[in-house]
Amino acid sequence: MFPAVRPRRLRGTPALRRLVAETSLEPRHLVLPMFVADGIETPREISSMPGVYQHTLDSLRAAATEAVEAGVGGLMLFGVPRPEDKDPNGSGATDPDGILNRGLRALRDELGDATVLMADTCLDEFTSHGHCGVLTEGGIVDNDATLSRYVDMAVAQAESGAHLLGPSGMMDGQVAAIREGLDDAGYTNTGLLAYSAKYASAFYGPFREAVGSSLEGDRRTYQQDPANRRESVREVELDLDEGADIVMVKPAMSYLDVLREVADLSTVPVAAYQISGEYSMITAAAQNGWIDRDAAILESLLSIRRAGADIVLTYWAAEVAGRL
Repeated sequence: MFPAVRPRRLRGTPALRRLVAETSLEPRHLVLPMFVADGIETPREISSMPGVYQHTLDSLRAAATEAVEAGVGGLMLFGVPRPEDKDPNGSGATDPDGILNRGLRALRDELGDATVLMADTCLDEFTSHGHCGVLTEGGIVDNDATLSRYVDMAVAQAESGAHLLGPSGMMDGQVAAIREGLDDAGYTNTGLLAYSAKYASAFYGPFREAVGSSLEGDRRTYQQDPANRRESVREVELDLDEGADIVMVKPAMSYLDVLREVADLSTVPVAAYQISGEYSMITAAAQNGWIDRDAAILESLLSIRRAGADIVLTYWAAEVAGRL
């Protein structure tokens, strides 16, 4: 006896598989994170992230234009200040002439509304201690003092042309504080992509090289414990109540269960960030001939989409968009 239904019938040819595919991956789903650095004259490859660069303003414009022409849905910009420009309060984050705000203006002038320009709204790249906020005399992140800095940073980024801001510090009340500050400054149409479930992950290592992080120690007192799932639900619900326009899970691949749960409860679009360590692991395995690079990239991105992400931040965004 053979079963009446044979699922393999729908797997026989590429055309059949394409016809019944439950998950799609399109260029518009992909956001390219980019780094713009002060004090460099030519683009600098990040050693732990082969193929990813710290850009000059000129190379940033060129690479961003290429990505947009490939069809990516958006760009997320991070600033890399010179070490001597860092201070305990992250002053460069709010300086109109700081590298991130200059980069935002350059991209908005170059691309206008042809893409969605996003900014990382966090102090860690700009602080001399490498934490995401202002520290007390005892060396603990001061949540409320940090919120005040985030509001100033958000307004500066909105003035510089960002369409969406990405508060990523995991401070309590950050979405509400930034939303109120933007509205008071007249930027009611600037949206918030909230890093709602951001875990204290071991996979951020290459990113810290990318932004020249000054961090010593870790961020476990304010980023989430990898052991916790229900906590993410609470964080997402709080951000939704505070006015987040998009919520995000970070990292992506080790937290697909969390991503699925967030996607099921969210009333706004859901993003997920395929972070530096995920990029570097696949890249290293492929360079050693252990896996098929292109197939592994697509499979990893499809898994994130399948788990419920409407938007995927990935360092492969421009490359993959060009192949889809």
